[in-house]
Amino acid sequence: MGLHKNYFKVGQNASNQLFGLPPSPGGPTPLSMLISQGAKFNSNRIAVIIFGIVTLIAGVILSSVPWLNIFIMKNLRLWNGTISFHYWQRPGVTRLTKVYIFNVTNPEGFLAGEKPKLVEVGPFVYREDMEKVNIKFHDNYTVTYQHKKILQFVPELSVDKNLRITTPNIPLLTISTQSKYLSYLVSKAISIVLTATKYKPFISLTADELVFGYDDTLVSLAHRFYPRNRRPMEKMGLLNGRNGTLTEYATMHTGHTGMEKFGYFDKLNGLDHLPHWDGEPCRSIEASEGSFFPPRDITRKDTVYIYDKDLCRTLPLVYREPVEKDGIAADLYTLAEDAYGPPNENNTCFDHSEYKKYYGLQNISPCQYGAPVYISNPHFFQSDPQLLDAVEGLEPNEEQHKTYFKIQPKLGVPLEGQVRVQLNLLVEKAPNVMATKDFRDFVFPIMWLEEGVSDLTPPIRRWIYLATVFAPTALPILSYGMILTGAFAMIYIFVRAYKNFVFTDDPTTELLEMGRRSLRRGSHLIHNGQQRILHRDSYILLKANGTVATASDADVDTSVSNASPAGHATNNNHLLHNHNLLQSHHHLYIQPKDQSLLTEEDSPA
Repeated sequence: MGLHKNYFKVGQNASNQLFGLPPSPGGPTPLSMLISQGAKFNSNRIAVIIFGIVTLIAGVILSSVPWLNIFIMKNLRLWNGTISFHYWQRPGVTRLTKVYIFNVTNPEGFLAGEKPKLVEVGPFVYREDMEKVNIKFHDNYTVTYQHKKILQFVPELSVDKNLRITTPNIPLLTISTQSKYLSYLVSKAISIVLTATKYKPFISLTADELVFGYDDTLVSLAHRFYPRNRRPMEKMGLLNGRNGTLTEYATMHTGHTGMEKFGYFDKLNGLDHLPHWDGEPCRSIEASEGSFFPPRDITRKDTVYIYDKDLCRTLPLVYREPVEKDGIAADLYTLAEDAYGPPNENNTCFDHSEYKKYYGLQNISPCQYGAPVYISNPHFFQSDPQLLDAVEGLEPNEEQHKTYFKIQPKLGVPLEGQVRVQLNLLVEKAPNVMATKDFRDFVFPIMWLEEGVSDLTPPIRRWIYLATVFAPTALPILSYGMILTGAFAMIYIFVRAYKNFVFTDDPTTELLEMGRRSLRRGSHLIHNGQQRILHRDSYILLKANGTVATASDADVDTSVSNASPAGHATNNNHLLHNHNLLQSHHHLYIQPKDQSLLTEEDSPA
């Protein structure tokens, strides 16, 4: 009856806890229900509860706080010690510059009125080792630096750099073209000097001389007497001045004030504009040098800009489509179709008032010491058809001649990119200069080059893969997995505790039951001990007269256990007497009961 009342009481307490009612007076609390099992403290249950709570909280924190974006932004912003700084300061990527030169196979025929026949010779490949030096960070979250570039010829990827190529005489054609805008007397004086020095409109040079410079009398004179702001270098070379530490220093945004201008220039040589041009947006320097771009996932802009020192301008790159590079998501950008020349109104500030405008052709003479140099896509790709029709041997191809970048949209890091540009010389008829009197108005292709990166280094690629592919997938799985694991552990403990609370006696009853079980186990041990004592073998005792007396071990034990103090002395005397008998008798064999006592003489041989 008492046990029935106890079960009724426990069940009532469980229902009260389930429905939010206060517990019965003197009953177990929810805390004791969770951390104990009956009257015993359950350490395993406590460990599971702590594990479940910690795992659940960690999962909620991981899923609610954008830890990945915080980590990415911390290491993406350009600052001393970050991952992006090491990549930017010394990229370590294989950056190649490939040069293709147009060889004129019919110079005499061209002077006689034929179309120039051009044969592309190349590539002449140079490996560019680039490093940022003289780095200084500023309090306004910008950094100033200079480029250090070393170009090394790669013979295994190139044709023979000592191969001689026939190309237009750029200094001569530059002077003859500019003489058109000079007075007649000055023009005739130039003509006499050029004729006396036997200058020819075409010259034969090696690729290395054309790219990195050769001695020319006209260039040396210009270097000596031209104004400082228009003074050319001592040698004539299309890429002269690229080796070593460049004189130009740049200041760029680090991204701490926002990612909209991350990687863009703040100043160039201390100026916030390009001094070669008069109007906007030609003067703008808001462009990247190629290491970082504002991430499209943040800015939501489909156009980014890149600056090229040799082109003296920024180039617009337009988003085309999502692509993939080595398993990493990227955005494909290509050069805007109207980046060079009209009808784009933004390009009118690049025009030269004295030169004819062509679609796909842009003047860069202000930063080429006044030489009438124009840039276009290689082989006049996406240019005015008149330019292509005026020559023989050019074959535009989109895959080979387009400028493109594959930029990771979350980081703004280019995974692959190539800038491809062609240098052309604008030649105009100069009737007062005898050396070039047979030239006609013409845009002469000289060379085109490709520079960029095809692959990143394995460490940088792994970092980008972890940040943009692995972590965005693994982190949600980890966070929600921790939430489910923690929730399951807590539910499991509550269910087990509820079962024990409903179907187990209260601690007092369990203590009594534990006592009963202990008593039963003790009684059982006593009973088994008695059985073992009663069944022990009895032994034969030798009396003084030589007769044999038997007594069971149980009798001895009983007599001893029931003896009075006086009986203890009697038993002791009896045992001492028996001991003396055993001492006096020689070599007796004590056998079990019902067997005879044998002396040594009667024993079998």
